[in-house]
Amino acid sequence: MLLWLFEYLGQDIRAFNVFSYLTLRAVLATLTALTISFIVGPAVIRKLAALKIGQSVRSDGPQTHLVKAGTPTMGGALILVSVTVTTLLWADLTNDYVWVALLTLVGFGAIGWIDDWRKVVEKNSRGLASRWKYFWQSLIGLAAAVYLWQTATLPAHTELIIPFLKFATLPLSAAAFIVLSYFVIVGSSNAVNLTDGLDGLAILPTVMVAGALAIFAYVAGNAVFSKYLGVPFVPGAGELAIFCAAMTGAGLAFLWFNAYPAEVFMGDVGALALGAALGVVAVIVRQEIVLFIMCGVFVVETLSVMVQVASFKLTGKRVFRMAPIHHHYELKGWKENQVVVRFWIISMMLVLIGLSSLKLR
Repeated sequence: MLLWLFEYLGQDIRAFNVFSYLTLRAVLATLTALTISFIVGPAVIRKLAALKIGQSVRSDGPQTHLVKAGTPTMGGALILVSVTVTTLLWADLTNDYVWVALLTLVGFGAIGWIDDWRKVVEKNSRGLASRWKYFWQSLIGLAAAVYLWQTATLPAHTELIIPFLKFATLPLSAAAFIVLSYFVIVGSSNAVNLTDGLDGLAILPTVMVAGALAIFAYVAGNAVFSKYLGVPFVPGAGELAIFCAAMTGAGLAFLWFNAYPAEVFMGDVGALALGAALGVVAVIVRQEIVLFIMCGVFVVETLSVMVQVASFKLTGKRVFRMAPIHHHYELKGWKENQVVVRFWIISMMLVLIGLSSLKLR
C-alpha cells in the first residue's frame, strides 16, 4: 500500500523514489513488524490472560514445566497480525508470490487457531481432530504447490537445486514438483510446531531461517546477482524479502515476550503458520534442500518423535527418555535455558552453512 503511495508521490518529489529500493523496504518492514508487536504485544498478553487462555502442561514431562500451567498461549496470533499488516504496507501487492506466501501463512494460522481454541477454551484435549488438521494442511499445501507449478515460466523455476554443486539441478515433473512442494510446506509447518516446546526454542531459529531466506529471495529476484551466484532467476521473488523481513521483525519482538521465563506461548496458531511460510518461500526461491539444512534443529526434533513412536510400537521400548528430543535432554539434567541456547547455537551454525551455499559451489 505504501509503495503505491510513494510511487505516486515520487512523480513530483524525487526523494520518495528511494522507497522503491527493495533493501530499504526490507529494513523498514523489519522495524515496522517489531514496532507493531512491541506496541500491541502487552495488550494481547493481558487479553489472553483475562480470557484464561492458558497453556496446559503434560504431567509426564519435566517437573519444572508444571509452573508454566496457565501461561497465556495463542500468542502466535500477534506474529500473524504483525507480519500480515507489515507485508501489506511495504510489499508490492501486485506480486503473486507475496499473496501465495501471505495466504499460506494465514491459512495454516487459521488451522492452528481452531486447534488451540478447542484445546484451551473449549477444553477439548484432542483439539482439532488430526485427520481434519492434516486434511486442511494438505489442501492449502497442495493448492500452493499446484499454483506455483502452473505459474512457473521457465524450467529453472521447477528444478530441484543441489547446493554446493555448480549447475547441479534435477528436473522435476509436475507430479514430482507438487509432491515435493507439498511435503516441504506441510513438513516445515509440523516440524516447527513439534519444536515449540520450550521458552524461545522455536522462534529464534525461525527468525534466523527467515532472515536467510530473505537473502535468498533478494538474490533470486535480482537478474545480476542470481546470474553471478548461479542460482535460478525468479522474477518477482525479491518481494518475498519483505515478507521474510516482516517475519524476522515480528519473531524478534515475540521473543521479547517468549524468552525464559515466557510471558506468552506461540501455540499452534503461530508455529504451524511460520513453518508453512518458511516452506513456501523456500519452494519459490528453489532452495528446498538448503531449507532442510538450515532447519536442521526442526528436522531432528521431528525425527526424534518419529523414531520414538516407531520404536515403541515395534519393540515396546523408547529410544529417548521423552520426545521431542529437547525434553530428552531436560530429563538428562540439562536446564531449560541450556537446551534452548545450545539449540540456538546449532541453528545459527546450520543457517550459516546454508548461506554459504550461495558462494561455495
